[in-house]
Amino acid sequence: MRWYTCTPVAFGGGADFFARDSGLLCRGLQMIGVESRAVMPGERQAQDDGDLIRTEYKNLESAAWWRSHKLDGVVLYAWGSPKFRKVAAAIQQAGIFLVLNQDNGGLISPLAGLADWLREQWILTGQGRGWRTHLHFCSRVLRGASAGLFLTDPRRAAHLRHGNVIACVSPKAAGYYRKLCRSYGGAELAGRVVVVPHAVEPRFCFAGDVKRRQVACVGRWADVVQKRPWLLMDTLGRLVAADARVELVIAGQVTSGLEGWHRSLTDEQGGRVHLRGMVARDELVEILRSSRVFYSPSAFESFGIAAAEALCCGCSVVAGRSVSMTSFEWFVADASGTLADEDDAQGHFVALQRELSCWAQGARSAQQIAGVWGARLHADRVAGRLLALAAGETGDY
Repeated sequence: MRWYTCTPVAFGGGADFFARDSGLLCRGLQMIGVESRAVMPGERQAQDDGDLIRTEYKNLESAAWWRSHKLDGVVLYAWGSPKFRKVAAAIQQAGIFLVLNQDNGGLISPLAGLADWLREQWILTGQGRGWRTHLHFCSRVLRGASAGLFLTDPRRAAHLRHGNVIACVSPKAAGYYRKLCRSYGGAELAGRVVVVPHAVEPRFCFAGDVKRRQVACVGRWADVVQKRPWLLMDTLGRLVAADARVELVIAGQVTSGLEGWHRSLTDEQGGRVHLRGMVARDELVEILRSSRVFYSPSAFESFGIAAAEALCCGCSVVAGRSVSMTSFEWFVADASGTLADEDDAQGHFVALQRELSCWAQGARSAQQIAGVWGARLHADRVAGRLLALAAGETGDY
């Protein structure tokens, strides 16, 4: 068989690209014996891997170009964007089985669920208290309820109709998409929506390592609105003061704010908080394998690949309960985590305490967590799910 993955944006095509998303799924297909390459537009770059095809963008919109590759399937990472509708149309016209990956939490239109969509618009503004935040919120709502409904949605619907499968990254996101697609095209289009999570590298696995009383955090801490480092510091400050045995490992660029917070801790507390900065992938595997809990303070995540990697390493997950963290409702299922009842520092602190207590009481098993989630998320398993869908198998997670 021959399956390609495609991203219609000219990203870099080196090792980092093939470690996640469309590049990693290409690797997953190769793992199960499928001939696979990744496709992107643009000029070839020095770091591009040999399994990447670069081509002129106009070729992506050409059915003849796609037909020339004699493919059984394509997974298109184009977010259902109207901008890339012609790419989806060309693949369909070439007679190729088309999977449309939807890398989001599902609330892309008021038609997906008005109340939750409004909540997400508020979250995406940063939830501040000033008039600028409220003005930004009103602007987002007006744009989504006018141009979004009457211009973007019809063109997005046209894009989605080209897919044999509309692949959402979590069950909750799939639920939003089914509601949206019923508005777009009735039960038939809604029936194409399935769960296909983002792939995780198989190196993220549990190997019987000793799980310390340790919490791991990974993020782009300079991104204040999404990653909420202020909430991270407030929450972990409470935890390290209340629990004299817990160790905290924070990976990601160390900002001046993180450095200042670390200096403000007592010597004893600071000695149990480890700012690791940017880490290599193998080092991240070691951190996650030795940690019991992965903590995310994020305000929103389309999926949460770091949390997914942690689950495959046998960590349980703690995050806030939010309409903008739809994958995390799935991640904490099967005795694999806790969502905070209140999305603030005290609520997150209580959730972390509760999760650490579950480990101490034997209510969490690293082997079980890694086994369940590795079977769902490892790249070869995700690739296998695509082939099963193409063969007509049904069923979801």
